[in-house]
Amino acid sequence: MKLVLATRNQGKVREIGEILHAKNRIDLLSLSNYPDAPEVVEDGKTYEENAIKKATVLAEYTGHLTIADDSGLEVDALDGAPGVHSARYAGENASDQDRIVKLLEALRNVPDNQRGGRFICAVAIAKSVDQVRVVRGACEGRISHMPRGAGGFGYDPVFLPTGYDKTFAELGDEIKNQISHRAKALDRTKKLLSEISPDKR
Repeated sequence: MKLVLATRNQGKVREIGEILHAKNRIDLLSLSNYPDAPEVVEDGKTYEENAIKKATVLAEYTGHLTIADDSGLEVDALDGAPGVHSARYAGENASDQDRIVKLLEALRNVPDNQRGGRFICAVAIAKSVDQVRVVRGACEGRISHMPRGAGGFGYDPVFLPTGYDKTFAELGDEIKNQISHRAKALDRTKKLLSEISPDKR
């Protein structure tokens, strides 16, 4: 069974593949396999809206079962920002480092006990516009005062998950892929995969 991941982010491709344990069970593709795939504008007001839009548009384009996710970091002291705008928090073409710098500057005078937040992830699985399911996962934690660690991507170097004194970027993929927002959403995704498109091999 072919399964398309609606992303060109190779960090996400690797992470999702490892969480789904998909390499031996299905033929895992990404938008790197479809260089002419349409760009989907993520203009939804929620993670779910963005994930569903990406999944359905690209399922129609590729003709294959497609998984899309939208995720973000919600910081309590910033009234939930950057939230659904996490990827564009420092501008359309900003780097991960640019976004982290802006976030830490916004939290510069915020003490440890007020730096709580969470990662949220919505995952949509679509076979067509009319066949789509969506699930959500969350991971609570707090924001560190400076980036730590060389692993992961996005805001991982400044996110300390609850119960750990290391950031996602320090913990490594093995632990992150058990406790992260995306891991929790994809764990629910595994159950939906067989419901939407049973693997009869």
